[in-house]
Amino acid sequence: MTIVHLLEKNAKEFANDTALVEINPDQPETRKLTWHEYELVQPTNKKHYRREITWQVFDEKANRLANMLAHNGIGKGKKVAILLMNCIDWLPIYFGILKTGALAVPLNFRYSSDEIDYCLDLAEADVLIFGNEFVGRVEAVAEKISKKCTLIYLGGSCPDFADDYNDLISEFSGIFPECTLTEEDDAAIYFSSGTTGFPKAILHKHRSLIHSCRVEQAHHGQTKDDCFLCIPPLYHTGAKMHWFGSLLVGGKAVILKGTASKSILEAASSEKCSIVWLLVPWAQDILNAIERGEIDLKDYDLSNWRLMHIGAQPVPQSLIKRWLEVFPNHDYDTNYGLSESIGPGAVHLGIENVHKVGAIGIPGYGWEVKIVDPNGNTVNKGDVGELCLKGPGVMTCYYRDEKATADSLKDGWLYTGDMAMQDPDGFIYLVDRKKDVIITGGENLYPVQIENFLSAHEKIKDVAVIGLPDTRLGEIATAIIELKKGMTCTEEEINQFCLDLPRYKRPRKIIFADVPRNPTGKIEKPKLRKIYGAEGLVASQNKS
Repeated sequence: MTIVHLLEKNAKEFANDTALVEINPDQPETRKLTWHEYELVQPTNKKHYRREITWQVFDEKANRLANMLAHNGIGKGKKVAILLMNCIDWLPIYFGILKTGALAVPLNFRYSSDEIDYCLDLAEADVLIFGNEFVGRVEAVAEKISKKCTLIYLGGSCPDFADDYNDLISEFSGIFPECTLTEEDDAAIYFSSGTTGFPKAILHKHRSLIHSCRVEQAHHGQTKDDCFLCIPPLYHTGAKMHWFGSLLVGGKAVILKGTASKSILEAASSEKCSIVWLLVPWAQDILNAIERGEIDLKDYDLSNWRLMHIGAQPVPQSLIKRWLEVFPNHDYDTNYGLSESIGPGAVHLGIENVHKVGAIGIPGYGWEVKIVDPNGNTVNKGDVGELCLKGPGVMTCYYRDEKATADSLKDGWLYTGDMAMQDPDGFIYLVDRKKDVIITGGENLYPVQIENFLSAHEKIKDVAVIGLPDTRLGEIATAIIELKKGMTCTEEEINQFCLDLPRYKRPRKIIFADVPRNPTGKIEKPKLRKIYGAEGLVASQNKS
């Protein structure tokens, strides 16, 4: 059984049921649809449009692409890269690639031209399907990459260096031979976040993808009647693997373009969404907008919304406490995973364990977990060590990188690089990334602990703690603090607030500035170190 089999099953059993909806809050629908797109346009107001496809049409779209690719020699062992913003075509394209036996290679929509070139080369991509937003970036390297990779464009006004997607698939059938894939076939190459340089290519088998379906449904109990609101980028494992729970049961999903608080609530209300996965900043924005009176919950029908869950980053306890005060009828879950472990669910809190908010939780369905010291020995409960994962969703390898694979995969265990501890009840707490640990005067500081503490301050919207060089202590903890809209705050206020922290954990330097996050919500700490590193060194030398 693979996820391709699940799509074909849904197309037969739920042919005329809605599979996917796309909502774009900021763009009116002006494009004339061609006959083979099968999309139903339903303008909901003057500002935005809504498109939907059924499970049968979803499968037909995937089949047209699969037939076109197969006609052009794309099959097992070949790789097809996807560089698209979230849209209703994204998932049919992904499945069309998989149906041929080729590997899908999703690319981060923030990649520069050089990163696009690098990733296509590393993955040995044979085809790149890209959208209108990326014409300039692809054109900059088109001459180079087109020598090895066919360029296919999805959108209006096809550039002359690429082939038009709709023209290519228009003559091909919406029926494709029955899938012969197995769970042991290679399925996809995902890329690491690339926060320490160019990203690594992560190879997964179909076994990983189908396991993520089972994990998600086991954790959150999706039924056919559930509707999943998908906001994060589909190129990342997180959003797609949470949607896999809907795929397993044939449930409807809504792809929302944009992250504005009002748009999220409007989509949840109009589409009767029952499951919403948010990133920390979006949840904060919703609560802050409600507190400021910019959003009145009486304007929305959110009676179907049963579950809010968060992943991709540590979650402040104060945020969830606030959320459950505003939305007392919501179940809540935290999900932990990596692209190397096919996204979310390797560890999860569990909706029945809301009393343990602050922990990332317990081993997920089908997963094993251990926490080890630098020698690979399991540590005692309460001690900090590196979190390791084992299960059907662990990657095959870092593609074309034997050293990185050997460093991360040992005896079937994935060494995550995340530092964690386990409490007496068996709940795991994420302490920090191994590489982000701050060593100050011989003491280990874990930035996440300090960030969680500062997040409880009523004026703070977001916070990042990094280590900056210090000639006396080696490093000092520095807090970059982003204030809520309209708020003012002083360094003295923050220092006073931090008196409840042990002295050695208190930030030595406070900087009021924006906190940059990547599309999956992770703080871009290398960027912050680059921005403030030299300044921090000078300041700390003067202070000492």
